[in-house]
Amino acid sequence: MTARCNGKAARAGELTDHLDDTDTDTDTDTVDDKSNVGAQPESADRDYEESIGVTEDAEAMASADPAAVPKGQGRRWARIVVFGVVPLLAMLLAAACGYLKWRDGFDHDAHIAGLQALQTAKESTVSLLSYGPDTVDQQLGAASSLLAGDFRESYTQLTRDVVIPGAKQKNISTVATVPAAAVVSSTPRHAVVLVFVNQSAIVDKGGPTDTASSVRVTLEKAGDRWLIAAFDPV
Repeated sequence: MTARCNGKAARAGELTDHLDDTDTDTDTDTVDDKSNVGAQPESADRDYEESIGVTEDAEAMASADPAAVPKGQGRRWARIVVFGVVPLLAMLLAAACGYLKWRDGFDHDAHIAGLQALQTAKESTVSLLSYGPDTVDQQLGAASSLLAGDFRESYTQLTRDVVIPGAKQKNISTVATVPAAAVVSSTPRHAVVLVFVNQSAIVDKGGPTDTASSVRVTLEKAGDRWLIAAFDPV
């Protein structure tokens, strides 16, 4: 009986020790968990501070003055501007001024040339189309000296083969006048003039026959003279 009681007491003691150990382990784990829980805010604070530092660095870099360049680089750009850009701009400006001056002189010369060619076209047209039966050789011969190039050759051949013999045989005389003329285009060496012509022709003893026409006269300058290079009816 006593041994049985002692055995039960021993088992009860072992059970009590086991429960104590379990409680101890539980308390230890609880303390560890609490310590871990307490450590988590410290780690979060450290991460937050690091992120704040990175953000501040980024803001500082973004707010940095982009114009603040190293002095050496600034001097290099200044030399480029002084020795490269400024001379180039000066050269372009001089070229533009030279072109404008040349253009102004060219336009002035072309205008003067146009006026001279206009007067020559009017006078030469009258000489080419006016003649009398007794003076046709001299008049048309002199008129051919007012021409140039292929047109001079064709005019000379036409007057020699057709106009002069016909004027003498049929007693033809013509008088041409230029009521109007205008410059179409002109350069210092070339001009085109539109000439309006009235021509009155008398055959033998008949009455005059009047005709009106317009001619596109092309002139070229040879030396100091304007000569007709083309004479095209319009």
